Amino acid sequence: MKRLIIIPAYNEGENIKKTIDNIIESAPNFDYIVINDCSTDNTAQICKENHFNYIDLPINLGIGGAVQTGYRYAYEKGYDMAVQVDGDGQHDAKFLDIMAETMEKEKADMIIGSRFIDKQGFQSSRTRRMGIFYFTWLIKLISHKTITDPTSGLRMIGKDVIKMFAYNYPKDYPEPETAVTILRSGKKIVEIPVIMRQRQGGISSINMKNSIYYMIKVSLAIVIESIRSWH
Repeated sequence: MKRLIIIPAYNEGENIKKTIDNIIESAPNFDYIVINDCSTDNTAQICKENHFNYIDLPINLGIGGAVQTGYRYAYEKGYDMAVQVDGDGQHDAKFLDIMAETMEKEKADMIIGSRFIDKQGFQSSRTRRMGIFYFTWLIKLISHKTITDPTSGLRMIGKDVIKMFAYNYPKDYPEPETAVTILRSGKKIVEIPVIMRQRQGGISSINMKNSIYYMIKVSLAIVIESIRSWH
């Protein structure tokens, strides 16, 4: 089984080397590709100096475009599994083998690493948890399925979904919307408990200023996706 780790990175100069070191140590049987989303810091320089596997995007595409680039790469290179690992150091690569084993055992189309099953490690801020629980409620209302951590970026998909996402993926804040896409297309999502860390450095793309836009945009996208898939 060919397995690829996709690492979207925008201005992750403080974190990217630690992220790759963690992957090499804890998930050596995975390939990886860093998608440098036109960073304005030294992310590309660090990747080049350390001979990391990376793609330099010529313009900033946002998280959705960066991750879709990784899925397109995975599809064209014939990977059987692809997993997103954020470049900010929050995700621990030691869980990737467990995710892959669960995907094969459960015959799942997507595995999500959830911090809210065992409630260990960094649980996010109170404000963000409220948003996460809201999306859990909205997804259950639409799909009748409970996803405890719908905004988790630690997610693994199989070959069929790689092909789907390589050509059709939301531009920004894609995690809740793509979970609905998978569920409404009759595919299977399984969550497993993981332990996440706080961001190891740098600044998150989601702040108080754009959090209202995030909530409204993703809610509308979820509703529209559910209507479209219903028809």
